[in-house]
Amino acid sequence: MAKTGSEIRESFLKYFEGKGHTRVASSALIPKDDPTLMFTNAGMVQFKNAFLGLENRGYTRAASCQKCVRAGGKHNDLENVGVTARHHTFFEMLGNFSFGDYFKEEAIAWGWEYLTEVVKLPKEKLWVTVFENDDEAYNIWHKKMKVPADRIVRMGEKSNFWMMGETGPCGPCSEIIYDQGEGTGCGRPECDLDCGCDRYLEIWNLVFTQFDRDEKGNLNPLPKPNIDTGMGLERLTAVIQGVKSNYDCDLFTPIIRFVEKTSGKPYGKNAENDVSIRVIADHSRAITFLIGDGILPSNEGRGYVLRRILRRAARHGKLLGLNKPFLHQCAEMVMNMMKDVYPDLADKASYITKVILNEEQRFMETLDAGLRILQEETAALKKAGKNVLPGSLVFKLYDTFGFPTDLTADIVKRDGFTLDTAGFESEMEQQRERARSAWKGSGEEAVAECYLKASSSGVVTEFCGYEGVTEAESKIAAIIVEGNTADAASEGQKAEIVVETTPFYGESGGQVGDTGYIEGKGFIFDVQDTKKPVDKFFVHKGIVKKGTVKTGDAVKLIVDLERRRATQANHSGTHVLQAALKAVLGDHIKQSGSLVNPERLRFDFTHFSKITDEEMQRIEEIANDIIRRNIEVVTTVCPLEEALKTGATAVFDEKYGATVRIVKMGEMSMELCGGTHVARTGDIGLLKVLHESAIAAGVRRIEAATGKEAFRHLQKAEEELKKAAALYKANPLEVADRTEKALKHARELEKEIETLKGKLAAKDSGDLLSQAKNIGGVKVLATEVAIADAKTLRDFGDKLRDKLESGIILLGAKTGEKALLLCMVTKDLAGKYSAGNIVKELAPIVGGSGGGRPDMAQAGGTKPENLAQAIGQLEKILSK
Repeated sequence: MAKTGSEIRESFLKYFEGKGHTRVASSALIPKDDPTLMFTNAGMVQFKNAFLGLENRGYTRAASCQKCVRAGGKHNDLENVGVTARHHTFFEMLGNFSFGDYFKEEAIAWGWEYLTEVVKLPKEKLWVTVFENDDEAYNIWHKKMKVPADRIVRMGEKSNFWMMGETGPCGPCSEIIYDQGEGTGCGRPECDLDCGCDRYLEIWNLVFTQFDRDEKGNLNPLPKPNIDTGMGLERLTAVIQGVKSNYDCDLFTPIIRFVEKTSGKPYGKNAENDVSIRVIADHSRAITFLIGDGILPSNEGRGYVLRRILRRAARHGKLLGLNKPFLHQCAEMVMNMMKDVYPDLADKASYITKVILNEEQRFMETLDAGLRILQEETAALKKAGKNVLPGSLVFKLYDTFGFPTDLTADIVKRDGFTLDTAGFESEMEQQRERARSAWKGSGEEAVAECYLKASSSGVVTEFCGYEGVTEAESKIAAIIVEGNTADAASEGQKAEIVVETTPFYGESGGQVGDTGYIEGKGFIFDVQDTKKPVDKFFVHKGIVKKGTVKTGDAVKLIVDLERRRATQANHSGTHVLQAALKAVLGDHIKQSGSLVNPERLRFDFTHFSKITDEEMQRIEEIANDIIRRNIEVVTTVCPLEEALKTGATAVFDEKYGATVRIVKMGEMSMELCGGTHVARTGDIGLLKVLHESAIAAGVRRIEAATGKEAFRHLQKAEEELKKAAALYKANPLEVADRTEKALKHARELEKEIETLKGKLAAKDSGDLLSQAKNIGGVKVLATEVAIADAKTLRDFGDKLRDKLESGIILLGAKTGEKALLLCMVTKDLAGKYSAGNIVKELAPIVGGSGGGRPDMAQAGGTKPENLAQAIGQLEKILSK
């Protein structure tokens, strides 16, 4: 019998394979084609279109073990994690699914058989719930499965009607419950399945998906009823292993042992420490898989949720006395435990640990900054005789600096402070409301329904455009006009054409779609773009230039050859560039986005510092060396699982099919890629980097050109260099040296000018001092001077102040259409008169604002015509 978590996972998948189910790999944590979800939060997410009847997957029964995260949006368990025995941010969901195949009877029978016969849970410990008016499910459980009537409980919509989100597939469900016994939970005699304690534990949820809820809340029957089941692997493992908490099963204990060893704090001896250890154990898994699926810490969207999880774990580490980065080591433990099931973790190990370490180091800096603010605020409150920390400050420390309220409370308790918890909760509720209103979706575009319907009806396109093929004959399978299928499209009409076979590449993997034209008997269709919204479904977008095109017409398709060649040179260029980046910067380099078109390539990748000029030069050298070696580009097609075992590089958020293409360039590059490529690296011609920049924390972007465009760039650069050389009347190779000398000479002239200005100012200052007045026993010099910039005005003011020795100086100056004011007070008078206050009062007169220190302040304004008025006002201010 399966006993370990890994054995249980495998036994589930194997059992359902024996029942005719296709084993389907977990999809990524970033949902594809579903703009309503932040993270994949259930096993059925990747099958949503199959449930809706909009996708034909080639099978009607599936079983999977799905990576899930619930830490954002509607399904958010974050605050409960570590406190309870069951809540997690990351977990694995076992599930079996039927797309219009079997229904309630089989789902119930197989669920019962797996639990009682395969993993051998005692029947007397199991309870069952059904939706309150689902008599069909009740009868199957009672009459066919022989579950006693007193062990079947009817429940309401809140607990037994399942919905994936606000909209989408839904239906009544039946839960299988495990009774952990009287020694677990609240201990009350009246404890039952409605109780929120841990005695009655939901093991498996069987959802009978019959409806699709629309935005108005209407329940629309699905084309065929479906089955969607979900069972948490962690929970099932804990039950089978006879432990009361998920954290005590073998999916968590190795991480907990590591945290114990690292912190020196034993698990199970101190309740507060135990919470921190559980938080770290759970969050380590979440951050490892989130980063592994291409999410990076940031201040918005998914990246913000990741940052919160990571920093929450780091905070709990600090509570355990861990003052140095440690989470990257926890992640290594997670990867070692899970790499056999998720082999991509091994390939991404270096990258994942570097991202976590970088974020840990940043948080330590943030933590110190937050502590400084807390110390300053408590000092000010103490001075004011207050002993309650405002809720707004508690929230700021929580939200901006990552301080949990208990950490803040613990820090200020020593100084006799308490927290304004009501104010904090008010701020938190406002944040939750902002988050709810701000979350407009994942940013993923949903596939248009017309494409899904056409695809699911059997319309497919075979792509024949590899190996340099740019022409083909075919037949029109579908025409779409303004989002609806049509029988024909006439001259001048915009349309989308789907054919049975095409050489046109459909936009995907960062490569733009092909252009060209389609011709048939009496018509010409100008293809302006090609898309691939669904696998094996290519849409040629454009306009009918001549005649009328009809469904079923025989056609010839011709791709714009020059544009295709330039595009594929740039695509192969991205592979060469990535190989060069890894060779120079390290294996942590991972592609996080790309754009390939005929003019250039854009490559986004993970790296944590600016690339130096020397590194960039070496990257270009290696890339062009690969090109000059004219290496053959070899493409092979194989199953995804087999491809990943070869070590081929995969893109984080790319959605791969069951079979994939491996593009190999000698020993330098091997990537999973469905794009079009050159036959040999020499066909790229040349690669020139145009620009390098940072686009997010830990993500950099390189823009480059290949072939003719790279050559044009070099020609343009050479032309500009020759123009500069002509100005110097020098050889182009001497321009840098001559420019350096010219700049040096210019700096020397600027110094000379400044010296002359100083001498003139010294002379003028002597003349101006004679204008000083005595006001109330204080020497005051207030005048307008002919100085055009603020720096020279300050220097002039310094000289006047030195010569005045004791007094107040106010200088005004016009610079273009703006006014400048400068006030200086000698140190002996700064305690009585404040230059900052004087300037604050005078600045509005000249249409501006300003301020500064008691001994020096300045301002600028937009009304230079009022300078005389402002200067004249000084005497009134001093006389107050």
